[in-house]
Amino acid sequence: MFLREFVRARNDRAPRLGAGLCALALLVSGCGSGSVTRVTASPMAATSAATAWVEEEVSFRVDGMTVYGTWRHPARPGAKVPAALIIAGSGPTDRDGNSAGVSGIDTYKTLAGVLSAGGVASLRYDKLGSGKTGLGPYASKVPDIGIAPFEHEATAALDFLSRRPGTDKRRLTVIGHSEGALFALLLATKSRSKTHVHRLGLLEPLSRRYLDLLSHQITTQINAQQQAGKITDAQAATIKDALARAVASLRANGTVAANLPGGLSNVFSPANAKFLSEADRQDPAELAARLKAHTPVLLSCSDADIQVSCDDVEHLAAGLAKATAATDFIRLTGINHVLKEDPSRTAAHYTDPLPFSSQLKQALPAFARAS
Repeated sequence: MFLREFVRARNDRAPRLGAGLCALALLVSGCGSGSVTRVTASPMAATSAATAWVEEEVSFRVDGMTVYGTWRHPARPGAKVPAALIIAGSGPTDRDGNSAGVSGIDTYKTLAGVLSAGGVASLRYDKLGSGKTGLGPYASKVPDIGIAPFEHEATAALDFLSRRPGTDKRRLTVIGHSEGALFALLLATKSRSKTHVHRLGLLEPLSRRYLDLLSHQITTQINAQQQAGKITDAQAATIKDALARAVASLRANGTVAANLPGGLSNVFSPANAKFLSEADRQDPAELAARLKAHTPVLLSCSDADIQVSCDDVEHLAAGLAKATAATDFIRLTGINHVLKEDPSRTAAHYTDPLPFSSQLKQALPAFARAS
């Protein structure tokens, strides 16, 4: 899930998503007007403070693209409630936390229910390349996708949420999961949005430079295959050399060779070179150090997360300390990367109907409700 799923173009120019580290996220400069398109009863009909909640399908425009999402809010008008924007992690991950052909993860759908049970409204959306939003204007020009479309998409989503009836603009939280944490940090530190981010939730976050983390994850996989006798020492050396050259090229000039060995082209290809090189320029810890002093931050890591280690998250925590952020660092126990109770340290149970982290169930709503 956190090995980013990148876009690769087929010979017929129809893009598909393959395995990788961080997700394509559209950051778009400026935002258009939002529009409510459909109302549906929530399948997670939660009750909080005697209030029924509904899930309403909404859409908003940004940089010539229509972004679709779900606004979860009280069914009846009343006192204004705190609200949270949920930014998805890597790959073609939709508003619920799933992708084409992979259902049952439901991280963000479940998270929205957890928040509403604690009295917090939320907006989650299909980012560029996922769900109903799809690739939009980028369908025929995937190599042009950098981080800007994703950043602008998140900015437009926050502005849209702030304008929803019943939203308490003084209590707006941005929650970024996995790669989504990078865009949450960009939203809080570099965005041109007039909407103020009051609180940040950084759950199992991308905590180091993109290519550093990719290199580490891939090298770990190569070593494991080598030790298991699945590849020879010579093959491992060849792949590691190609990996090093790909990273150096991306950092030097934003390009990467085609047809890399050992399946590396599933992660590094000319089609995703722009995104990779631009995302790698951002060090999450440096962004965190630029936060406004005393910004409340809920930060999590887990001993059972095989995608993001607590050591990685410590790097991000150091940046938050430089900003003197009011950080609540929660160390989860037995929670996998998609926030389910699962101590197995494998990705085998991501789609299983396992309980959501009980620690986060308690901490997140209370965090988002605070003034």
